[in-house]
Amino acid sequence: MAMEPVTVLFLCTGNSARSIMAEAILNSMGRPRFVALSAGSHPTGVVNPKSLETLKRHNIECGELRSQSWDECSSTKVDLVVTVCDQAAGESCPLFHGSPEKRHWSIPDPARVSGTDEEIATAFDEAFRLLHTRIEQEILS
Repeated sequence: MAMEPVTVLFLCTGNSARSIMAEAILNSMGRPRFVALSAGSHPTGVVNPKSLETLKRHNIECGELRSQSWDECSSTKVDLVVTVCDQAAGESCPLFHGSPEKRHWSIPDPARVSGTDEEIATAFDEAFRLLHTRIEQEILS
């Protein structure tokens, strides 16, 4: 009998950069054992184009990524909730079906970086690297 995949929900405030990249990374590396989702407390409604560029640069399939409210996930059975920004970690999360384990990863927001295209790309690459490493070490291992 096949086991149900572990569902991981990545949360941040805007759901446009860090949580989106984490969702794509885990879905790329963890299927079929894991299914990743992402959402935000105050979603921008748009995936940051630099997030998509970064994922593509690292050969991660983007699929149907979208910026959504965490309320849209409240009826989904979630096994693990990971906040990836300090602001979302301090907010009152909705109750998620199934009493999931909760973790917090403080990942700097690359979308807040200004400067040259190269400086912005470097910030997104650094966020990607931090997320990739933590997913490998703390979820997939």
